[in-house]
Parts: sequence; C-alpha cells; structure tokens
Amino acid sequence: MEEKKFVELPAPLFRDPIYDCPTDPTVIWNREEEQWYLFYTQRRATDVPIGVSWVHGTAIGVATSRTGEKWLYRGTLPGLDIERGHNTFWAPEIIRAEGLYHMYVTYITGIPTDWQYPRQMLHYTSQNLWDWRFEGRVDLNSERVIDACVYEVAPHKYKMWYKDEDKESHTYAAESDDLYHWTVVGEEVFDCGQEGPNVFELGGKIWMISDFWNGLAVYTSGDFAHWERCSDILRASGTRPMDVGLGHHADVLVKDGRAYIFYFCHPFAHENKEDHTPPMSERDRNKAVVQVAELVVRDGELVCDRDARVVWEV
Repeated sequence: MEEKKFVELPAPLFRDPIYDCPTDPTVIWNREEEQWYLFYTQRRATDVPIGVSWVHGTAIGVATSRTGEKWLYRGTLPGLDIERGHNTFWAPEIIRAEGLYHMYVTYITGIPTDWQYPRQMLHYTSQNLWDWRFEGRVDLNSERVIDACVYEVAPHKYKMWYKDEDKESHTYAAESDDLYHWTVVGEEVFDCGQEGPNVFELGGKIWMISDFWNGLAVYTSGDFAHWERCSDILRASGTRPMDVGLGHHADVLVKDGRAYIFYFCHPFAHENKEDHTPPMSERDRNKAVVQVAELVVRDGELVCDRDARVVWEV
C-alpha cells in the first residue's frame, strides 16, 4: 500500500501580486488539469480610491496549485462581461455538478463610488474553469443580492443561500432541480445582518458559517432550512504570519473527511487588536490576504484553531 503524503499549507496562503487584496475566496479541484484553483474577488486596494471605488471594478482572480503548498497567480477570468464598459464582479461561488462547473457571481454595472447601485446574481457554466458561458440572471425577487452559496441538499436537488441587502442583510434561500431555474423559499437566518454564507457537512452535522463583521457566525441545522446559532469563530487575531484581525467571507472545503476554511483578513487594519496604531496609509488598511485553517467538530461544536499548522493529503 502506498504511504500517504501530507504537505503543510502556507500562511498566508495567497497574496494577490497586482492589487494586494484578494477577498471572498473559493477553492475547487480542476479535474481536467489535476490541480487546485483558487478564485476570488480581486479588490483594487492599491488603486486610487474615490469613495468605495476600490471595491468595485473588480475582476475574478485566479491562482493555481498542484499541492496547495505554493500558489501561482494566473490572472483573471476573461469573457464574463454581459454589457460594455468596465464592470464589477464579486464573490464567485463555483461548484461541479451535473457534468459541468457552475459559477454564481454577483454583478454590478460599472465602477460605483458608493453602495447605492443594484446587484444582480449571474450564472455561468464551464467545462474547464476558464471558458465560461453566460446562462442568465438568477431571479431572486430582489435587486440587491450578493454572495451565493450553492449546495446539493439531496440527489439532484440544490439550494442557494445569499445575502439580500434589501431585506436587512439577512440570509435568504432559493431551491432548484436543475441549477438554472430557482424558486425563492424565503428568509432562513435573521438574528443579525451578515454576508458570505457557506454551507457544508462535517462530523455528521450540517453547518453554515457567515460573516457578521465580528468574526464568523456558526449555525447548525437538521434539515438545511432551520438554523441554530452556535459559538462564533475567527474573531481573535492569530499568531501565524499576517493572520491578523477578523476572519472574513470564508469558503469551506471538505477533503478526505477533513474540513479546511479559506478566509481573508486585513493584516494592516488593526481589526480587533489592542494596538490601535493607525496603519501607514488607507491603501495599507485596505490590503488583504487569503488564509487557511482547519475546522473540527469537538463536543458537538465547530472549532477552529487559527494558530495550528495546516496539513492535508496530496
């Protein structure tokens, strides 16, 4: 029997070499190339900010790795635009299902300098994670929806969770039998405003994590519909390089029976730190890195040791 090989994942996992602000990460295995792909919102932290222009005009960044030990920046996804001009793409959710890769991504026209513009949810499909076909807008009965999470809750039955900013930024859900046509089923998490929901299964339980801007909220469910709040995670800074401040908008990958959480943080923003020394500049404060940690279920609770070494099998 071949001996298993494990590698240690770095901290930080990834820094964007163009704008130094990768956010909203999602990780998926590319079967055709046999390597890991990291997709993210490529915020423009090092550009001149006018209002909140630096979080708009964002492309979907791509990095790849054979083992997870070292990540290579590959550029941004081409061919996503559905209208003319320089437009905004946020928070890709990418899954492989029904023989294709499916991407659900938030879209905003142009580069707004404030938060007032509509957000749409767009659907694309691909056979290789590079060439994407636009399948249409996902109608979620709102013009301000962001941060899709899609999970197969039963064979060929899918559920999408997302933030509806027109409805107190609560988490809403929709269902589909084919990934193309969605029916909104309503509000599911409403104890606080939040974004970036992510649903997964671990330790025989169903979990949801979401970013409520004070760490990550954790919920559990017995039916993918009714959610009970648990203890929060990723609030206190870690000790690994650049693992400073709150953990934000995360993706969870369950691999070989173990769960890995990919999140971003602002290492120069002094979030949740006793040292409130101002950063060197606004650009520094906006910079972000992608980190990874392992999740475990202990005594029925979801636990994340942010300081532990992270290893996985290759």
